[in-house]
Amino acid sequence: MTDSRRIDTHCPYCALQCAMTIENGKVSPREFPTNRGGLCQKGWTSAELLTSPARLTTPLVRRDGELRPAGWDEALDLIAAKLAELREEHGPDSVGVFGGGGLTNEKSYLLGKFARVALGTSQIDYNGRFCMSSAAAAGLKAFGLDRGMPFPVTDLDRADAILLVGGNPAETMPPFVQHLKNAELIVIDPRRTPTAELATLHLQPAPGTDLALALGLLHTAVADGYLDKQYLDERTTGFDDAWRVAATWWPERVERVTGVPVADQRAAVRILAEAHNAFILTGRGTEQHASGADTVSAWINLALALGLPGRKYSGYGCLTGQGNGQGGREHGQKADQLPGYRKIDDPAAREHVMNVWGVDDLPGPGRSAYELLDALGQPGGPKALLVFGSNVIVSAPRSQHVADRLGALDLLVVADLVLSETAAVADVVLPITQWAEESGTMTNLEGRVLLRQVAVAPPEGVRSDLDVLRGLATRLGQPPERFPTEPEVVFEELRLASKGGVADYSGVTYERLRRGEALHWPVVRDSTPRNFLDRFAHADGLARFVPVEHRGPAEVPDADYPLQATTGRVLQHYQSGAQTRLVPELNKAEPEAYVEVHPDTATRAGLDHGGMAAVVSRRGRTVARVRCVPSMRIDVVFLPFHYAGEGRANLLTNPVLDPTSRMPEFKVCAVRLESV
Repeated sequence: MTDSRRIDTHCPYCALQCAMTIENGKVSPREFPTNRGGLCQKGWTSAELLTSPARLTTPLVRRDGELRPAGWDEALDLIAAKLAELREEHGPDSVGVFGGGGLTNEKSYLLGKFARVALGTSQIDYNGRFCMSSAAAAGLKAFGLDRGMPFPVTDLDRADAILLVGGNPAETMPPFVQHLKNAELIVIDPRRTPTAELATLHLQPAPGTDLALALGLLHTAVADGYLDKQYLDERTTGFDDAWRVAATWWPERVERVTGVPVADQRAAVRILAEAHNAFILTGRGTEQHASGADTVSAWINLALALGLPGRKYSGYGCLTGQGNGQGGREHGQKADQLPGYRKIDDPAAREHVMNVWGVDDLPGPGRSAYELLDALGQPGGPKALLVFGSNVIVSAPRSQHVADRLGALDLLVVADLVLSETAAVADVVLPITQWAEESGTMTNLEGRVLLRQVAVAPPEGVRSDLDVLRGLATRLGQPPERFPTEPEVVFEELRLASKGGVADYSGVTYERLRRGEALHWPVVRDSTPRNFLDRFAHADGLARFVPVEHRGPAEVPDADYPLQATTGRVLQHYQSGAQTRLVPELNKAEPEAYVEVHPDTATRAGLDHGGMAAVVSRRGRTVARVRCVPSMRIDVVFLPFHYAGEGRANLLTNPVLDPTSRMPEFKVCAVRLESV
């Protein structure tokens, strides 16, 4: 339904959260610090989903093997009755909840409360575990606080040099690129991406060797006399232990492991160190590994050695991916967290949140995202799963195994706005509102809290996630006032629950956001656009060097699987593609799965450009169209992960987990190519 009013809001996709205006069902860009009046192709076409014929408008219940329309009361009654039965017979942890990094802060908060209070389960996690967890873990170790970018994105405009590791914003968030144009840009990526094309210097390491490269660059910084000794003495601790490891990674050794020439290593360090203002930024390419947290720690160590973090117009930052990837991990839908970025096993944190919620007990930590999915239907694992804002059949690693685990459940419930691949196999599907049809706050990549406002009325028969949670909670015996449905009312409670926490939102109000105030958390009274200018968040105020050693990928090539596959995004699609594949303009531009290979690699496998290939790993087989790209490494193939069916890149990926962050190793696995 269109609306003639002119409403200011923000894009539904990535964490840049570009400002836009909706009028008469059309979007137009709006001047804002992050996007400066720009939108990408996804943003320009975002309103098409509001009137898409693929939109769900009535609950669906599986009968005789098929999803059939049902009334809301029927669907909610069925879900609640089955949940109550499973909890009675098998205990509260027989029910799991899986959330998403695109949910608003209000939804994330109430989902965590619903799981722990209405269901009493510890089994809740979210797809942000697949995106941000390694950078978050490393940031907490080094700085005592995890805010992806602890500075406004506009600070990058003042940079003389920027090192970007494992990110491709020219495709993933194009308006962001304008903030990089004033700097000498160094890009580290196995592929010659559109972002790498913009760089002064492109380093092209083998997948899974970023940690070795980071250790080598730290070695070079010390050996070439670029260490900021005064900064180390005044603002850090632990350098000697980190240096003992890096001292063994001389440039020639690094070149043998990574393939990056010694001259390029030295040039990268020189550009960073001689810049007056400099930043190191990381993205998923360097984080989605079984050693992802250690790899990010190694990049932070380099930043600390050069004296960058906690200095105005310099520092370290992580490019958050999902729309609310930052806020989504702060308010309680993560297995080990409570609102305000509190730890769920901290007695003081538990007491504070229990007082806000009016309860006398809470469950403890649960399983991380992949471990939760892997446990479904297994002895001791959840027998029911409620999914909000995620499409795990496409987005999870070893995705056929995940699909099999979903099939073993007694009950699968999916709340979504379209029939995603995961919703298509559910027992109950609940049609929910989307971005322009509801109010709520998001926290963008720079830790700035933003207000999305209702721009259009939702279709008849569609309800918000908050309505769904209340409907289920009351059927499970909860008082209705414990689960409000008005976003602003939920946010007022979130303010109380986060008060005094690391991510303190207590000073944020809808009224301040409506006035256009720039509020970066923590906000007790005033905004904190730049963290760490005076001290880091550890008790002694010092940043920590973390000694880390290179381990390499968990799976290395061999005679049967001689190549390495890495995955990523393309400009036209977002995440699992469940939404963008339904937008005609976007789907026409990139309609099918493809695999990028070096021409020589294709020839050896008997493949031609434009033909079809099977990419085979130890876990599965993906079919994709061949694109011969001369800039590819001959030992690497690349697949975008947005596609469904036999084109799922995650049929191949390795679910081995980082021991700290529990991040799966999405970015490298051993494969072979076969002709189709």
